[in-house]
Amino acid sequence: MTSRISALNTLIELARARSDDAARRLGKLNLQNMDLQAKLDLLLQYGEEYRARFDALMRQGLTASDWRNYREFLDRLDAAIVEQRAVLALMNQRVRAGQSAWKAARRTLASYDVLAQRQLQAERACAARSEQKQTDEHVNNATARQIQPPVK
Repeated sequence: MTSRISALNTLIELARARSDDAARRLGKLNLQNMDLQAKLDLLLQYGEEYRARFDALMRQGLTASDWRNYREFLDRLDAAIVEQRAVLALMNQRVRAGQSAWKAARRTLASYDVLAQRQLQAERACAARSEQKQTDEHVNNATARQIQPPVK
């Protein structure tokens, strides 16, 4: 049984290491995701502010070249926002994959822990049976000594 326990402990340690690695990777992915979201939020905020300035200048009157420059810049900004959203969508997929990997690693570790608990319960039951058997033998031997007639 000792080799089974040792093998199971090795599997548990490996599963724990995999689970910890998956958790670290997921943490890094979450940080990257938050950074990408912050960049998108900043681009959106900047776009709103720039559009508001553009609208105010439009009311005051713009030259054709200034209008064209604002439009070109807003088009580039919109393209950057579309690109950032695409990058963020890919990162969200990576985060979901990382979450799945972490959950799978945790399930594997939990399964090994259940096996270890069952193994421990089996060992305790075996030890209890062995102890009961020894107690029964001791009681039987003591009873047998009391019942035997003295030898003359």
